[in-house]
This record gives sequence, C-alpha cells and structure tokens, in this order.
Amino acid sequence: MTLTQFLILLVIAAICGSIGQSLAGYDLGGCLVSIVVGFIGAYIGMWIAGKFGLPELLSIKVGGKVFPVVWSVIGSALFTLIMALIRRAISGPRRYL
Repeated sequence: MTLTQFLILLVIAAICGSIGQSLAGYDLGGCLVSIVVGFIGAYIGMWIAGKFGLPELLSIKVGGKVFPVVWSVIGSALFTLIMALIRRAISGPRRYL
C-alpha cells in the first residue's frame, strides 16, 4: 500500500466517521477522532453484519484493502451513541442556569 492509498483510506474513514457522528447527534472530537471513529465503526459494523449474515452493501477497494462504507457509517453511529451514553452517565446531565 502506497502513501497516497493510505491517505485516501484515512479520508474515507474520516468521512464515514463524521457522518456516523452526525447521525448519532453527538460529536466526539475533530478530524483525527473522526478517522478513529470511522475505523472502529468499520470493525463494529462488519462484526454486526457478520453476526446477522448481512452482505456488504457498498465497499471501496483501496490498495487491496476493502473498506465497507455503509457498515462503517452504521458502526460509527452506534459507537458514538455508546460513547455519548457512557460520557453522560459519568458526568451526569448538564444543568443550565
């Protein structure tokens, strides 16, 4: 995998992670966090798809690596929701005066 292919894969993961965060309605951080959320979402989404026997709907092949776009967005949204619930449980609800 060349450097440009790796950068393209990072951009795709960032876009999928940011879409997943937008769908969840909660923002975990900036661009680097979106990349991490995109990759974690891809693993979570593919795990869920494997458990239920669902096919890969939209995959992008970059440098011999397949990146599942739809499952990455779904997994990113689920991961963001879980992180938001954990963060809210730890810090408590916000009170506005």
